[in-house]
Amino acid sequence: MSSPFFASRPPRSILVVVTRRIGDVLLTTPIVRSLKAKWPDTPIDMLVFRGTEGVLEGNPDVRRVIAVAQRARFAERFADARRIWRRYDLACAAVSSDRPRFYTWFAGKKRVGLVDPERVNWLTRFMLTGTALNQHGSVHTVNSTLALATVLGIPPVPQVVPPAVVDEAQRARLEGRLGYVPSRQPLIALHPYPMFAYKRWHVDGWARLIDWLRERGFAIVLTGGPAQDERDYAQQVADVAGGAVINLVGQLSLAESAEVMRMAKLFVGPDTGATHIAAATGTPTIALFGPSDPVRWGPWPCGWPAGVDPWALRGSARHGNVYLLQGEGACVPCRAEGCFRHIESPSECLTGLDVRRVIAAAAEMLALQ
Repeated sequence: MSSPFFASRPPRSILVVVTRRIGDVLLTTPIVRSLKAKWPDTPIDMLVFRGTEGVLEGNPDVRRVIAVAQRARFAERFADARRIWRRYDLACAAVSSDRPRFYTWFAGKKRVGLVDPERVNWLTRFMLTGTALNQHGSVHTVNSTLALATVLGIPPVPQVVPPAVVDEAQRARLEGRLGYVPSRQPLIALHPYPMFAYKRWHVDGWARLIDWLRERGFAIVLTGGPAQDERDYAQQVADVAGGAVINLVGQLSLAESAEVMRMAKLFVGPDTGATHIAAATGTPTIALFGPSDPVRWGPWPCGWPAGVDPWALRGSARHGNVYLLQGEGACVPCRAEGCFRHIESPSECLTGLDVRRVIAAAAEMLALQ
């Protein structure tokens, strides 16, 4: 397949812009892989918000990551843009908003981007050489982003690329911190804390799941970020569970967390970036979903084909290495920020999620039935 944008020669350099959260950056890696598969000798850089670049650590498709401030005055944004002025043969706005289009217009001699259908106007046509409609209301994020491949005339490669530790000494130190021998006791990785309360399960559920897993001979490791609230929640889970729990919350980079997930026999987590990483490593993964839209945001199973959405709007299901376990209720998924419509709101579909359902899913994924 030849690209209508680069029919005579490949682009000499490419920039992909994803100025959003960690999960958004991760779910953009399939379009990066598609670009690399088409033009293997072309270096690809990514421009992301500072604090999200860790999800690209060890990514073999990315030459360099440019990190910019999320909250910046216009003068600082303009200075960032000037530094990349027309440095790339091709620039891609891989999320649909004004800011990535701004950077893309500055950076690329040719420019493509995702645009919400209602935002297609003279300005977007001026800024972008080619546009892909962002079908955010009806298709998975991976498939939506891969619409850029169609515009570029290149084959889509629907592979989410997780971060990785590439230094063997760092890997050895990580295994030492786990304090167990994998061949002697299999590992289960749990990620109990999402950024927002409305995506949260409950401490008692995590503790009872840990008890059930330990009774069957598994070692338990907790993963999570450095925020104090996250550390406190994980410690509460460990305290209520009692016994041996390897609590590494706040101690690992995203790449190191991904390595722990690769070692694990099973990962369980809520709707958060870590769960997407776990699914991408190929580890059997249970995703606990409540108000979030699984069609759009369910973890992408390893080996899933392009153009097919893995998840229905309602109901639990297993596809490949991912079991999406959805809370129950007539309103599920409401696609809102919890029952009270703010990020610190509880969600009854998750606070009421019976641990027996999670244990049954774990038994299936671990082939213990």
